[in-house]
Amino acid sequence: QLQLVESGGGLVQPGGSLRLSCAASGFTLDPYAIGWFRQAPGKEREGVSCIRTRDGSTFYADSVKGRFTISRDNAKNTVYLQMNSLKPEDTAVYYCAAPYSFTVVNGRIEMNYNYWGQGSQVTVSS
Repeated sequence: QLQLVESGGGLVQPGGSLRLSCAASGFTLDPYAIGWFRQAPGKEREGVSCIRTRDGSTFYADSVKGRFTISRDNAKNTVYLQMNSLKPEDTAVYYCAAPYSFTVVNGRIEMNYNYWGQGSQVTVSS
């Protein structure tokens, strides 16, 4: 069974950077993609970024484009989310997921997934 474990969250000041990691294990077939979504209190779940396995194509929500970068290390079965120029509105619990499909419409990423990690808190505050 696919397992996803996030790490790397924390408290950072506005304008700062953090890198999240998602270690994947337990899969017999490469997942279609690995992505990140976030959930802030009182707000809708938001797809942040995806990286497609077969060709490494990357996708971003408009809210993070130009500030966040998703990448992968195949040897370590790990996907990273480098977050720069962080803003208070980026504060949320960030989850790693293995979507079996996703769409990008009007600058938003919608993912369909059966597996996701435990989440990592990111707080951007002075």
